Amino acid sequence: MNKNVLLMVDAVSNEKGVEPEIIFQALEAALSSASKEHYGAEWDIRVSIDRQTGDYETFRRWTIVDDEDENFETPQRQILLARAQETEPNAKPGDIREQALSSIEFGRIGAQKAKQVIFQRVRDAERARIVDAYRDRVGELMTGLVKRIERGSVIVDLGGTTEAVVPREHIIPREPVRPGDRIRGYLYEVSPQVRGPQLFLSRTAPKFLIELFKLEVPEIAQGLIEIKGASRDPGLRAKIAVQAKDKRIDPVGACVGMRGSRVQSVSNELAGERIDIVPWDDNIAQFVINAMAPAEVESIIVDEESHAMSIAVAEDKLAQAIGRGGQNVRLASDLTGWVLNVMTSAEAESKKEQENQTLQALFMEALDVDAEVSSILVQEGFASLEEIAYVPDEELLGIDEFDEQIVEELRTRARDVLLNKALAKAEQAASVQPAADLLSVAGIDEELAYRLAAAGVITRDDLADLATDELIEKVPMDEDTAAKLIMVARGVDSHQA
Repeated sequence: MNKNVLLMVDAVSNEKGVEPEIIFQALEAALSSASKEHYGAEWDIRVSIDRQTGDYETFRRWTIVDDEDENFETPQRQILLARAQETEPNAKPGDIREQALSSIEFGRIGAQKAKQVIFQRVRDAERARIVDAYRDRVGELMTGLVKRIERGSVIVDLGGTTEAVVPREHIIPREPVRPGDRIRGYLYEVSPQVRGPQLFLSRTAPKFLIELFKLEVPEIAQGLIEIKGASRDPGLRAKIAVQAKDKRIDPVGACVGMRGSRVQSVSNELAGERIDIVPWDDNIAQFVINAMAPAEVESIIVDEESHAMSIAVAEDKLAQAIGRGGQNVRLASDLTGWVLNVMTSAEAESKKEQENQTLQALFMEALDVDAEVSSILVQEGFASLEEIAYVPDEELLGIDEFDEQIVEELRTRARDVLLNKALAKAEQAASVQPAADLLSVAGIDEELAYRLAAAGVITRDDLADLATDELIEKVPMDEDTAAKLIMVARGVDSHQA
């Protein structure tokens, strides 16, 4: 038996690639479990295997507890300090007292238990090893063989005993994948969970496209070209933005490669996905124009406040600009981070005219000026009362039709209107009364209650319905205070929460 223990430990260790110590510990746990069935399930039993000879010893254990300890539960596993000191005067709470037992024979049942425990420990060790090995490799490309397909997800053998999964939603649509195929994916997550898959690969993530280009284009790996972003409609079309660090390098040409070889290699890996390579530009309007390719943009209007752009194209190019199912404009929007509205030049002109008329009417009413003055302001690019009130004098004085007296009067009127709006808003906020139940919430004084009410949080229920970040946005405060107030409003003790 002793020799068999050593042989089994060595065999399992070599086969599974785990440390022999893990197998010894699993065997000790199995023997301990079998011993409890023999001596008593309540007993605390330890088994120690000699790593050199395979011999093992069995011990019953008691934990020494203080005589007044309320956690004293059972004499089967614990012993009071006074009793322990009868034989061991130096004993103290927390010490372990042991007594040797006769070791049980490692029969068929014991072997079965040992097998179960060993397999579980080995699986746990393998999972821990995989997490340690791949934890710092998130963001890398992984290549393996398709082992099987389960409920639409692809299980990939990365070699040895390591497997990864490509979830159904991360597989390129309509891509044929069969067991035995060699497949590549982007490692986007390593899960330390005790059950389920641990390594997750994606073939649809924009970062997969980026990593493929890094692999195919040496200039990117060398830092001569930088990839600024990517967007994808997996399996159909993608856009990737590139910028050269050296002006002598053509980033688009480098990514396309000789006769399109580089971009074609990436496209082949992505099941024929068509890839637009977009030159990056620090001017966001120009970058959007580049991203809309192959459509030609005739004009563009930037709305900074709503983070949107209106893009005008020729009427016969509208379908191309939008793309099938809105694909082209959607990818360009994802790539640039701006909301893009595509229209014909005629529609853009009409929209611009309507906006100008609305703005002109606003200036006429707010500033009490005639149509000619308001029209000049609009034509010169002024889009708000704030601009008129606070831009440097030189900008207004640079208008041929305006002299110093007109400029001063316009600025004074604009500032008066803005001041009156601010006062009216303040009065409205002050008139809102917080409900009595809001004032009763612990931690809310009268001043804070009125600030909350002015922000639309009038009752206790209004406060309870908010998320922490929503409350902070309405009334600035630190996160802990916001979370505590919400919990109190919900009737949850903050210490319990």
